Amino acid sequence: MASDDTRPLTLRDVSEASGVSEMTVSRVLRNRGDVSSATRERVLTAAKTLGYVPNKIAGALASQRVNLVAVIIPSLRNMVFPEVMSGISAVLEETELQPVVGVTDYLPEKEERVLYEMLSWRPSGVIIAGLEHTDASRAMLKASGIPVVEIMDVDGTPIDSMVGISHRRAGRKMAEAILKAGYQRIGFLGTKMPLDHRARKRFEGFTGALAKSGVEVADQEFYSGGSALAKGREMTETLLKRDPELDFLYYSNDMIAAGGLLSLLEKGVDIPNQIGLAGFNGVELLEGLPRQLATMDACRTEIGEKAAEIIAERVNSPEAETPKVVELTPKITYGDTLRR
Repeated sequence: MASDDTRPLTLRDVSEASGVSEMTVSRVLRNRGDVSSATRERVLTAAKTLGYVPNKIAGALASQRVNLVAVIIPSLRNMVFPEVMSGISAVLEETELQPVVGVTDYLPEKEERVLYEMLSWRPSGVIIAGLEHTDASRAMLKASGIPVVEIMDVDGTPIDSMVGISHRRAGRKMAEAILKAGYQRIGFLGTKMPLDHRARKRFEGFTGALAKSGVEVADQEFYSGGSALAKGREMTETLLKRDPELDFLYYSNDMIAAGGLLSLLEKGVDIPNQIGLAGFNGVELLEGLPRQLATMDACRTEIGEKAAEIIAERVNSPEAETPKVVELTPKITYGDTLRR
């Protein structure tokens, strides 16, 4: 074939290059049929040399499904979701399934659009972050006829299956650890929560546990936008200027907590005796900080793995009994910023 030929490659091109029939090429590329190892190797080498990619859509017309798993997450800027994706990819790479990612930016209407487009390609399964969706999104997921796994959260009722942690329980556990350490005047710093449902649930669990001990959040500071060290610095300085008597700062994520930690260290604050701090997520990138930040692991990679395992098993065996709820248990890391 001429090097300047831009027409789509076909099975015939691979057939001619490998010296076998189109039917044999098809069998090899679909991993079907009894084909000798030598012939298989010749076909695969020819296809790779030519740059031939099989037309999966044509094959999907009969099955009404393609070997894609729609993975719908709110952000790729957040350190959390790439780790979830690594767990999903690690499991699916052992199968014929491939993850395809859609990003919603925490916007319910955008999630609806992304879901509509992805389902129109008839994927074999859906992995979607969170349990809160628009009525239209829930209707599409219920009517899809494919395995659906909602991830990151188990505080609610799933459409099909869910894998995650209880964010309310995570908030309660952190509040209990802070109170046990003797802190009493506590500030909260985090994202505005109407759209970040998991942060809202942690806050609810946190304040609920404080209230049981007769303690209230003394002050709080919220922000919109992505997590950043600079934002953490700014919020910490604003909150302590407003209420310098605070003795503990609880952040909704590690990135802004790290910014707060750096700001306080620069000012010579005695951590954790004068002020304690804690974040959430257990981000490994922050292990090089001058002080190890108290945090809680959100089991991100394991969530991705468990979700992908459910999808793969259901696709391989549609009648398989898979768990409806997989709840993982995060653990507190006390680090150097929370007294034991």
